[in-house]
Amino acid sequence: MSITSILFFIFSGLLCVSALQTVIAKNPIHSALFLILSFISTSGLFIIQGAEFLGLILILVYIGAVMVLFLFVVMMLDIKILSALKDNVLSYSPMLVTIGGILLAQIIYILYKSGLLLSNKSLIANQNNNFTNTNNTRDLGKLIFTEYLLAFEVAGCILLAAILIAVVLTLHSRKDTKSMNVSEQIEVKAKDRIVLLDSKMN
Repeated sequence: MSITSILFFIFSGLLCVSALQTVIAKNPIHSALFLILSFISTSGLFIIQGAEFLGLILILVYIGAVMVLFLFVVMMLDIKILSALKDNVLSYSPMLVTIGGILLAQIIYILYKSGLLLSNKSLIANQNNNFTNTNNTRDLGKLIFTEYLLAFEVAGCILLAAILIAVVLTLHSRKDTKSMNVSEQIEVKAKDRIVLLDSKMN
């Protein structure tokens, strides 16, 4: 058995265990930490398959930004209330089973169409043949900044507009807000602000 196969089974096992613990853990913070472990395992699987760009982006974006935000929000909430909600998860079991069945059917359909379900093909076995002379990150960068440059710039403008709109919507002027006017502070003269009093007693 090759090192790639061993790493594949290690990351797959970690992913299955951490995903299960994410769902069944009673503490929301523990669930978020197990979700981080799931992301790390998924990133390892991506890198093994030669998709190093997806693996690095998964770590930088999801673990570095999204999960930090999740943990921040969870720590601001009342954990006791969230734990009580998790205790009532059995009442949603029919819906969960239905959604799980749909996802499982989709996975089986994709594997059947790709020819991996009823054949001896293996993504790990073909990994060296498919990705030996390619560089995912370099090829993706060339495509983004050549053929898809306009779409990339438009997406950046849309995200910038979304950030500005979110700031404008959350920015409300209040009467009791204390703020400084820089231009007025610069134009202030000392004689207008300082008053000298004669402290001598007559």
